[in-house]
Amino acid sequence: MSMREPRALAAGLLLAWAGGAAAAEALQAPRLGRPVDAQEVARWDLSVFPDGRGLPAGRGNAAEGAILFRQHCAACHGAGGRGASAEELAGGTEPLTSPTPDKTIGLYWPYATTVFDFLRRAKPMTAPGTLSADEVYALTAYLLYANGLIGETDEMDARTLPRLRMPNRDGFTGIDATLPPR
Repeated sequence: MSMREPRALAAGLLLAWAGGAAAAEALQAPRLGRPVDAQEVARWDLSVFPDGRGLPAGRGNAAEGAILFRQHCAACHGAGGRGASAEELAGGTEPLTSPTPDKTIGLYWPYATTVFDFLRRAKPMTAPGTLSADEVYALTAYLLYANGLIGETDEMDARTLPRLRMPNRDGFTGIDATLPPR
């Protein structure tokens, strides 16, 4: 092998590598999704904190929420939230220390505001985010009532909801500065 052959081989490899890199640069990622406007982002940019920051204006009570629950929730969660094809939301009796704990709202959830936040983002299952603030407050009130935490006519709103102390409030360890110390 002469001296020129390794140089020619090296030059050829360098050109092949450079050509491949240039070709890779020319490739573009697939164009998935679509651009969103600020109004659409605002519909999903929703955060409700345990202290109530982020709760919208509105109000609702359990009597109003019972009607909405029958319309939007009972098919999966059963009458009174006692469970059907989806988990029970109310009525549990087994504490979290039990071998088979009930993770109902009244036994498991640490903050009432989290119930509101979840309902607003994820329900109804067939059309998430379509309920008005008043409807979400009413459904939240109904679920709190079904768990024996409030009365049927107690009104839930941005002022009253964060004030409700849930039975499992101290059952979680706070990892965020927004959570109270244990």
